[in-house]
Amino acid sequence: MESREESEIAIKKIVLDALKPRDLDLRELSARICSLNGVSEVEIEVREVDVKTETVKIIVRGSDICYDEVQEELSELGVAIRSLDGIVVYKK
Repeated sequence: MESREESEIAIKKIVLDALKPRDLDLRELSARICSLNGVSEVEIEVREVDVKTETVKIIVRGSDICYDEVQEELSELGVAIRSLDGIVVYKK
């Protein structure tokens, strides 16, 4: 029995619960994520504010999102992903 190749499945939407530095501007954060291949839209909502951090909900939409690239970009910006709260995939 053949296993399905991951290339047959594409990610269309991810919902992340994340912790970002308070001094990281939402416009910069959203623009950096949106500049990634396969990403066409980014929505960020602040959920909680502390002295040095903000808890945010990040929704990324696109035609073929690479989760690893999103994760790497967030890490470079000092954003910690707390959980993957939702995902939408489809067959190519």
